[in-house]
Amino acid sequence: MARTTHDVLSVEWVRLELLRTAYSTRGGLFSRMDPRVVLAWYLLMALAPWFTHSTGVLALLFALGAVSVALARVGPLVLGLFLIGLLGNVVGLFAASFLFGGDLGTLVALAELNLKLGAVSMASMAAFVSLDPEKLSDALLWFRAPELLAFGVSYGYRMLPILVDEYVTVFEGQRLRHAPVERPGLLGWRVILQWCTLAVTAFYPIMLNTAKNVRTTVEALETRGFTYAAANPVGRRLRLASLRTAGLDWVVLVVSVVAVLAAYRLGALLPF
Repeated sequence: MARTTHDVLSVEWVRLELLRTAYSTRGGLFSRMDPRVVLAWYLLMALAPWFTHSTGVLALLFALGAVSVALARVGPLVLGLFLIGLLGNVVGLFAASFLFGGDLGTLVALAELNLKLGAVSMASMAAFVSLDPEKLSDALLWFRAPELLAFGVSYGYRMLPILVDEYVTVFEGQRLRHAPVERPGLLGWRVILQWCTLAVTAFYPIMLNTAKNVRTTVEALETRGFTYAAANPVGRRLRLASLRTAGLDWVVLVVSVVAVLAAYRLGALLPF
């Protein structure tokens, strides 16, 4: 049991989870759809909670977000961070409301805010976990987003595994150069302090390496005519020629619209 927990809660496991999330290798419903339709679906699900103050409607939209997360096969790392953040926000806001004289109305208002944030967050996870860098960049370019924005998204995703590998290398190198603490202290607080210090100082070499990689990549792209190809109509058509919508895309989009309208209709009938 201890060995299994150590294998799961390791730096290598976190790195692999980040790569699976960035490159959409888990599959799922939305990964098989056209990226333009996925972005349109995300706008629908992200904007719908902000047009109502009904707790019943928001609860149903929150449930739709949970179903979307399950269909998108969101990984345990991203889902765990979302749950920790949401629960921490709920507990903190509720505690603050009681400490400063809040009543039941304050709790209802805070519940409404948390339901909205939770629904939007789950829609974001379901959409962007299902899009690899190339698909997301092409979809943004099709929607007439600035060429540098589309490139920045794709480049940022592709730099992620390099940055993670370099950080792990620097961190492990610093661990080898530092002697272990002689007295761990109560609950090993000196060991934790040393690890936190190494984790922070490992970022400084990464900044220098990132600056070098960015300069090299930009120069290589410019020599290949990246800026001209992104703005040229012929280059745009060649790059976006692979985008095709299928029946699954329209079925998911129509079902989502119907589900949101039904949530507005049914949620208004609920007593809360």
